[in-house]
Amino acid sequence: EYAKASPEDILIRITIHNRGPEEATLHVLPHLWFRNVWSWKPDGKMRRLHAGDDGSIIAQHHRLGGYRLHCDWRDEFHESQTGRLGTRGARPSSAAELLFTENDTNPSLFGEPCAGFFKDAFHEYIVRGNRAAVNPAQTGTKAAVHYSVTVSAHSAHEIRLRLVGHGVPTAPPGVAETESGAVRTPRPTRHFEDFDSIFSQRITEADAFYAEVQKDIADADARLVQRQAFAGMIWSKQFFQYDIPEWLKGDAAQPPPPPERKHGRNSDWSHLNNADVISMPDKWEYPWYAAWDLAFHCIPFAQIDAEFAKSQLVLLTREWYMHPNGQLPAYEWALGDVNPPVHAWATWRVFQIDRKQRRAKIPEDAGDLPFLERVFHKLMLNFTWWVNRKDAQGRNIFQGGFLGLDNIGVFDRSAPLPTGGHINQADGTSWMAMYCLNLMRIALELALHNKVYEDIATKFFEHFLSIAAAINDAEDGMGLWDEHDKFYYDELRTPGGREIPLRVRSMVGLIPLFAVEVLEPELLARLPDFHARMKWFLNYRPDLAKLVSRWEEKGAGERTLLSLLRGHRMKCLLRRLLDESEFLSEFGVRALSKVHEREPYRLTVHGTELEVRYWPGESLSGLFGGNSNWRGPIWMPVNFLLIESLQRFHHYYGNDFKIECPVGSGQLVTIDEAANEIARRLSRLFLKNQQGVRPVLNYHPKLATDPHFQDYIFFHEYFHGDTGRGVGAPHQTGWTGLIAKLLQPRAPTECVEEHRASIGGTAIPHSTKSETSAGTTATQKRVRRKGKITGR
Repeated sequence: EYAKASPEDILIRITIHNRGPEEATLHVLPHLWFRNVWSWKPDGKMRRLHAGDDGSIIAQHHRLGGYRLHCDWRDEFHESQTGRLGTRGARPSSAAELLFTENDTNPSLFGEPCAGFFKDAFHEYIVRGNRAAVNPAQTGTKAAVHYSVTVSAHSAHEIRLRLVGHGVPTAPPGVAETESGAVRTPRPTRHFEDFDSIFSQRITEADAFYAEVQKDIADADARLVQRQAFAGMIWSKQFFQYDIPEWLKGDAAQPPPPPERKHGRNSDWSHLNNADVISMPDKWEYPWYAAWDLAFHCIPFAQIDAEFAKSQLVLLTREWYMHPNGQLPAYEWALGDVNPPVHAWATWRVFQIDRKQRRAKIPEDAGDLPFLERVFHKLMLNFTWWVNRKDAQGRNIFQGGFLGLDNIGVFDRSAPLPTGGHINQADGTSWMAMYCLNLMRIALELALHNKVYEDIATKFFEHFLSIAAAINDAEDGMGLWDEHDKFYYDELRTPGGREIPLRVRSMVGLIPLFAVEVLEPELLARLPDFHARMKWFLNYRPDLAKLVSRWEEKGAGERTLLSLLRGHRMKCLLRRLLDESEFLSEFGVRALSKVHEREPYRLTVHGTELEVRYWPGESLSGLFGGNSNWRGPIWMPVNFLLIESLQRFHHYYGNDFKIECPVGSGQLVTIDEAANEIARRLSRLFLKNQQGVRPVLNYHPKLATDPHFQDYIFFHEYFHGDTGRGVGAPHQTGWTGLIAKLLQPRAPTECVEEHRASIGGTAIPHSTKSETSAGTTATQKRVRRKGKITGR
């Protein structure tokens, strides 16, 4: 555990538990080290650690200044001043000591002769008893405090340390030496007199902060899950450095790289030079940023630290990230890969969440408009890149390629097709339709304060209609809707002009649901130029208007709907989505229909049969490394977007539009209630069931049932499509941290009030809906409900 007394005064508490039935000895080595930069680029700048005369470790850095790591040596192992744990059942096996070495790789690993001190020294010293491995001069670039403690069965023990920056007084001397020459002091120093009280104060402050965030969550288990999701998000921040010109050139202190590197991977990203603290997908397994992951991360972050969320969204659009041609960097091992364009959606959502928080203090606050405008201008460049690079025939049918869904398709969508030609992608085209509506909505918000943006909003409105026509209109053979199956499919276009629908019933065909926006009449009234142009265009181009939802038919509250789907097609997709024999699992929406378990999709190419079969858990293919699977599991980010999209549809259709959920149950619900049902099923992944087990942990009996483990929750990369057990990277709080937003209760009327206040209107009480659904959803005003609707 860590707590700060001040920005440069960090308290560290390590608690050792012996849960077993027998006494056991444990070696504990808290480390302090300097990141190795000297092996790559000699700079002659001083970085050293050495033993202080008070038993501390002193760090000196040319830029950071001086720090001391103080160790609590009291009686070798202190007793907790709070009496929380004490030392009952614990005793030192040997005197605690300071160990020093260099943070350099041991050349012997490469069969080279070596002399000196290396980063494996502590292993050598403790495991192999090699006392010569550590530096007797008590100096180096890597150090550790070595504790050896024997803990009785079912006992616990604390170790305390304190890292103090330059300028904080040091403790008085009082040194002694161990047999090995390591320095220690036999009595506690004043640095630990207020240790427990500071920790208690910080815990109290953290509890108070989260009590305010969670004040509307009645269920204690849901509060626990949400708080751990937030904690995981914070823990996944990491300093990330990647300098492409330097990487292409090679390191000055190392042999030159092969000449092919200058023209290989990432060579066309020579502008990129990253050195920032960024939210990582998983600091253990994916310690690099990913563009679309990061966009999702910002939603839960905005609930607890909106400034950080906004800074992350701005960061990826800065000149040292975004390519001069407008492309956003995907991830370090293939910066030029294409991720779904969700940055505008995340920007709008973070703006809304932040504005709601600001208005709790200043009701008339218009929100952080400079942030919104700043990102919007950069995203217009990115949108242009998409149009110029990913629409092969200039017909508003987009390819995109990989698009983050790894092995979901028949082919590796990042590689050239074995058939030649290209794939017209239902998801790529739908993502772009969603992108248009996101940018249009941002432009409309900015237009309320600067009329110039009305023209830009019109541009994205008209572009959306062109994409809607392309994906839906089969007259010229370009449509991706299959009238027989009532579903959207990718289409393979061969060099000879042959069109082959790839009838894989997957999340690809549900993504058209994401492209939906609802416009309030008050908003259109305040933007007369946009409204007039919209009506003129739809009257002038009825061929486009007829392919979109009935824009001229006003919905609940006289609202206007823009969507890729008219009511009939939306119902067709919802019947698939809410069918438990297809997409709807007990724990959310699967990425591939379960129908492919008994009816796998097969396609023969050049005598080789390719197959897509339902795999609910781990991938059975080596595609994309084999450690990711979109052929059946449940993925949080697309589920989250489905929920928000359904909420927006309900905002238009109101309570009169009913669907069966789940299919075959005979139970008719509103679209909003269907969205809530998906959210509840997702929450079941983490909340204890009637047996007291969290399904996410059900792959390991100890984690699932042991009281010492079951409340420490793993936020996996994805989840088994049938059992809900966690699969993939186990610490990917990243986008799985979206569960924190779904667990937040949705208060009635707040969305409509906020939205109408932003456009100068008067709030009219509505029954349900919160800002969770992108700030534009509410139920029909004629129906009232009491209480709050939870997202669980």
